[in-house]
Amino acid sequence: MPDLAHNLDAVHQRIALAAQVAGRDPGSIALLAVSKTFPAEDVRAAHVAGQRAFGENYVQEALTKIEALSDLRASLDWHFIGPLQSNKTRPVAENFDWVHSVDRLKIAQRLSEQRPDTLPALNVCLQVNISGEASKSGVTPVEAIDVARQIAALPRLRLRGLMAIPEPAGDVEQQRVPHRALRELFEKLCAEGLELDTLSMGMSGDLEAAVLEGATIVRVGTAIFGARDYSH
Repeated sequence: MPDLAHNLDAVHQRIALAAQVAGRDPGSIALLAVSKTFPAEDVRAAHVAGQRAFGENYVQEALTKIEALSDLRASLDWHFIGPLQSNKTRPVAENFDWVHSVDRLKIAQRLSEQRPDTLPALNVCLQVNISGEASKSGVTPVEAIDVARQIAALPRLRLRGLMAIPEPAGDVEQQRVPHRALRELFEKLCAEGLELDTLSMGMSGDLEAAVLEGATIVRVGTAIFGARDYSH
């Protein structure tokens, strides 16, 4: 197991340095530890080191982990960040605190219908295909305002903001371009009267660029847990 406490501290230092450059409060930027493909024991160790929010991409793997860590449920926030099919919305609606990857209205409607009344409204982000990549999910920036308005009206969801996965770029200035575009779209939606507070953007390789452009949640896996093994 990697030294998770050391790795978490290093990531927090990266966030703090980028925030300092941007003139931002580091406390305004939340770290989401992306634990997909890593065992529940790693999540438990990261929790001991002070981490509380964890991101998962695969429904069945996540449910197994959530069950294995049920003794910590009150102090963990589970975020679903992967592609979500219509037939998998119920377990996500029933077990997660956040969904970052709402990429169409139908998914949002199902999550709202299936969110148990015993739980708080489900926090969601609208995923935007900010770089226009054919391989990526998400609404186009042009579609975003209309879809966001409809999601915001759903009774069992709380639309918190926007999420994007920009295509990789080499240097920080290149990386900033799509993050800036997402922030500008976020500001446009806020100006239209939507009450949003979350920009979910930035990963291990580009978190500095994301923080410089206003990210409020960065999604970091490799820099915390190490390289992933997808062979299982």
